[in-house]
Amino acid sequence: MTTDEQQIRTLIEQWAAAVHRGDLPGVLTGHADDIVMFDVPPPYQGIRGIDGYRECWPPFFEWQAQGATFDIESLDITAGSDVAYAQALLRCGTSKEFAENPDNRLRLTLGLRKEQGRWVVAHEHHSFPLTGN
Repeated sequence: MTTDEQQIRTLIEQWAAAVHRGDLPGVLTGHADDIVMFDVPPPYQGIRGIDGYRECWPPFFEWQAQGATFDIESLDITAGSDVAYAQALLRCGTSKEFAENPDNRLRLTLGLRKEQGRWVVAHEHHSFPLTGN
């Protein structure tokens, strides 16, 4: 693993730990001011900018406080000299949701760029696979 890949892994693991704790300042750390995020809940056209990103987390933290998990299961990183991407699978859900669909995982894709010598997340995409009813 390269130094850049290790720096990115640390950034993502610290972000996921902050999400798990409901630590908004920790969640924002390492994100670009012009972040674009496509998330599971609306708005479906995405969230643009760090202010919008900041505003989307409190409802998630409220839901998570009811007993949901947010844990990285796998994380793969590819890094160039100034851009990188990462993809991960996370256990994200309540015990009831996992009882109903034990294999369901949140899919996470991140696009990163190096700014002033440090990696920042410029693009974040969360999704769940569609399942038939």
